[in-house]
Amino acid sequence: MTSIFSKPELVWFIIGLVLFLLELVLPGFVIFFFGVGAWVTALLCLIANPGINLQAIVFAVTSILSLVLLRKMIQRRFFYSKDELSKDVEDEFTGREAVATMDFKPGHTGKVEFKGTTWKAESTESIVKGQTVIIKSKENFKLFIEPKK
Repeated sequence: MTSIFSKPELVWFIIGLVLFLLELVLPGFVIFFFGVGAWVTALLCLIANPGINLQAIVFAVTSILSLVLLRKMIQRRFFYSKDELSKDVEDEFTGREAVATMDFKPGHTGKVEFKGTTWKAESTESIVKGQTVIIKSKENFKLFIEPKK
């Protein structure tokens, strides 16, 4: 009876699969390329019978090369840049209406309801509870608003 460790191509395949799955839950888009390196090493083990040292070298070299050569290209192709993402998210808020859930004065933080969620808000004018306001901009989790005229 053979163990799983007697088949290095299976071990590398599983390592690659685990790394790909980890990429789904961890930020940064880096672990993916180590998964690529593991699968290239699995393919090498399937074709040839390299020693453990050569397997480690192939894994390290293909992981780092794919990370350096492909990461930016894949990010540009499949993911938003930070500027595009923040502009799209801000456009979802800017110019939309919200309702004040409390009274607050200029320079103080109050709360408004927008899309069923309560948000911190600031205004340059006094706001009263129940008043409809217009969102001018968003910074992190705070909305900058003005009264609807």
